[in-house]
Amino acid sequence: MARSAQKVPFGYEPPVLTRKGTLIYYDAFEHTTDLDLELAAAYASTHDFKELVLYPLHEETVRRMTKEPVSAFYKRLDRLVDWQQHHAGIPAKIEQFEGKRKKYTPIDSALRHLSDQYAAPYFLYLTPEVANQFASYDSFESWIVKLRLILTEEPQRMHPRLTQYQHRWSVRA
Repeated sequence: MARSAQKVPFGYEPPVLTRKGTLIYYDAFEHTTDLDLELAAAYASTHDFKELVLYPLHEETVRRMTKEPVSAFYKRLDRLVDWQQHHAGIPAKIEQFEGKRKKYTPIDSALRHLSDQYAAPYFLYLTPEVANQFASYDSFESWIVKLRLILTEEPQRMHPRLTQYQHRWSVRA
């Protein structure tokens, strides 16, 4: 294989990569408080993540996942934007992919979109309920090898796949 010569100034040293991938907070953000968002931002900051991505789910997605009523997407988005404006520290980006689609988005499509847009490695920041739902999907086994899960708290009951892949997730410390 041919190598091409590169010219660099005398004394050049490549920058040291100190930040790792992307922390993706995948949630409906219906019952999420500002304290929960601050804890996620603090976790991203202390673990030196490059970026924190807040991924709010569309009403149709939440309705299919949980069968619970949820407020309109734009209301939850406005609350996240308000929190983002008052938050200083690690850059938090709000992903509006589902707001543009305006319909149900499977988690596979969301994760494919996120993996195309953001730097690897990927860490999904989830509540135990969402983690159990994610583990119940057929595509869970193909995704769990590509990302790690960070749970907000210890789950009361675990899906058998979460137990099987216990080495691929941890609880926020």
